[in-house]
Amino acid sequence: MTGTSVVAVSVTAATLTLGYLAFGVFTSLIFTTGFLGGLLLWLTFPPRGGWQAIRLPYWLSLGLFVVHRVEEKQFGFFDMLASVTGVQTPDAVSPAVVALVLLSAGGWLLVPWLMRRDRPLGRYFAWTFFTSMGVTELAHWAVFPFFVGLNYVPGMWSVLVLAPTAWWGIWRMVSVSRTD
Repeated sequence: MTGTSVVAVSVTAATLTLGYLAFGVFTSLIFTTGFLGGLLLWLTFPPRGGWQAIRLPYWLSLGLFVVHRVEEKQFGFFDMLASVTGVQTPDAVSPAVVALVLLSAGGWLLVPWLMRRDRPLGRYFAWTFFTSMGVTELAHWAVFPFFVGLNYVPGMWSVLVLAPTAWWGIWRMVSVSRTD
């Protein structure tokens, strides 16, 4: 196992552990699809499609993720999550939440810098980002509505645009040659 693989596995394990500590088992299982799924895709697919190939879907997905987070905040996603899971929403500055944001969002924000330098860790973070946005966020449609009487779940409308944009990023990572 390479040094980068050890770092990627460690970041994945730490992210899942911090998700569990901050939000409990149910929510951490949902986190698993993005981080463990992203890790497995990173380990499975050979490096293809450099930064130029994913630049547009990355920036669009990042912007749409911000819109998604605003929708969640405005309409009380974390209150809904707490009522569904029975786990109180942690304080935004709790150590587990701060560390979780630094590992996940911090890594995602490093994608352009790392991928422009052809660093394997950049590809890992790109995989976890696109998998989180394109798969994990689908829980707003495929999981949470069943806990709230098939009603609106905060964040579900923005996912309709966010997820396909992330799928585009995934497609670019597996289908475009490295020279494109």
